[in-house]
Amino acid sequence: MPAYPGDDSTGITAALGTIDSASPVSEVTRRLLDLFTSGSIEPGTRLPPERRLAATLGVGRSAVREALASLEILGIVSVKPGSGTYLRGTASDLLPNTLSWGLLIGRQRTDELLELRAGLEIYVARLAAVRESPPDLTRLTEAIDDMRAAIGDLSAFADADRAFHDAVAVAAGNGLLIDQLHVVRNLLQVYAGRAVASEADARRAQEEHEAVHAAIVRRDGDAAASAMAAHMTTAALRLAAVDRPG
Repeated sequence: MPAYPGDDSTGITAALGTIDSASPVSEVTRRLLDLFTSGSIEPGTRLPPERRLAATLGVGRSAVREALASLEILGIVSVKPGSGTYLRGTASDLLPNTLSWGLLIGRQRTDELLELRAGLEIYVARLAAVRESPPDLTRLTEAIDDMRAAIGDLSAFADADRAFHDAVAVAAGNGLLIDQLHVVRNLLQVYAGRAVASEADARRAQEEHEAVHAAIVRRDGDAAASAMAAHMTTAALRLAAVDRPG
């Protein structure tokens, strides 16, 4: 089979087609995984920059960034700061990783990840309410404003949604919790894509985030945790509806 040399970005982008999907992160990840396990890419090959991959696939750079982060977690690629992202092994080397991938995205594992994320998010919201600083409140308010402005644009809404949860985690002031949430969110993103699938979903999610925001502003840890618990419950239901429509 043909092999692309270590820095043949053109070869990789030529093997990828544009994506037309409501869940671009999930589709980007699958498209890259299929290519990397085809045996046509040499181990150690440096991937094209995020910008070029995004242009080739017809998606936003954030979708490519999240897909690569998930592939790094699964051991498919490695990121070398200041150098780039590289394929880690041969097709046979990657088979155990793809097996883990298949197990990971099963229904039971997804349910377990949702439970784990809910517990982390609830605790983080409680901490954020008692530890927030003025810069934290500014970031939270900006994210809420961005969500409100993006109700009709689900992609922009999803970005603002992530920014809000990131801001809550930063306000909690616990770096380990932030790292754990980052991993869990990326793994769920690979499987679920976008859980907010309509403008009505976005409006409900907006109201849920507003409740969390208001509790943090009041520095009410119990209310913040309760509001986040309610949000995590309905978010899980929305995700299940996307996974098993009808």
